Amino acid sequence: MLGILFAVLSLAAAAFGCGVPFYPPAVSRVVGGENARPFSWPWQVSLQYQSSGQWHHSCGGTLIATNWVLTAAHCISSNTKYRLLLGKYNLAAEEQGSVTASPEKIIVHQRWNPYNVANGYDIALIKLTQHVTLSDKIQLACLPAAQSILSSNTACYVTGWGRLQTNGALPDDLQQGLLLVVGYATCSQPSWWGSTVKTSMVCAGGDGITSSCNGDSGGPLNCQSANGRWEVHGVVSFGSSLGCNYYRKPSVFTRVSAYDSWIKQVKL
Repeated sequence: MLGILFAVLSLAAAAFGCGVPFYPPAVSRVVGGENARPFSWPWQVSLQYQSSGQWHHSCGGTLIATNWVLTAAHCISSNTKYRLLLGKYNLAAEEQGSVTASPEKIIVHQRWNPYNVANGYDIALIKLTQHVTLSDKIQLACLPAAQSILSSNTACYVTGWGRLQTNGALPDDLQQGLLLVVGYATCSQPSWWGSTVKTSMVCAGGDGITSSCNGDSGGPLNCQSANGRWEVHGVVSFGSSLGCNYYRKPSVFTRVSAYDSWIKQVKL
């Protein structure tokens, strides 16, 4: 009996560790975005703002501790009231197990300059007023080791409730899109992003078909490590003004591993 109980507790601990969804994502090399499997990216957060008494999705985020959410600096505006939804799949539906959280404080990187996105530092942390309880639908993301760099053509998934195409509709269901990492040596070439992209960023996509889009900002770039756990290597930062899916203009992410010490310092 004790052995069975220990096994159950071990399974529960494994389920609520970081980067191992209770409902594994349906990953395939499908070209173009697709509906995610419900609750298969359980660290995905919807950051919402209040306007005229209504709440609206504005950005994504990643739950990295029971009271901390990682997002992009450009998602944060002063004098705006925010809330965060966790454990969500369909933003238009009432879903059992979902949680609405409020920010206690928001810390934007001190070197972020909204007038110079290409400078980098597009990262922010939101401390929640209360710890959230982890469940089958709400789990923590793993973060990569400090300074780790993804190899070119690593298959990762961007997730979010952003527009389905340039100037397109906002979906209710969480979307996922397969993006292949483009190494800095390629992404910094003049025919790609040139000097706009920095080593503190990750490029992924650029095939002219799949990309992040408006509303995905601040959300995660999910990449599976050798041990099977999903790690969030990027925070959606910017794309091309020419359109979301522009050829050789891959989605650009803040490289999480470049800010490991900053994240740890803020969370102290």
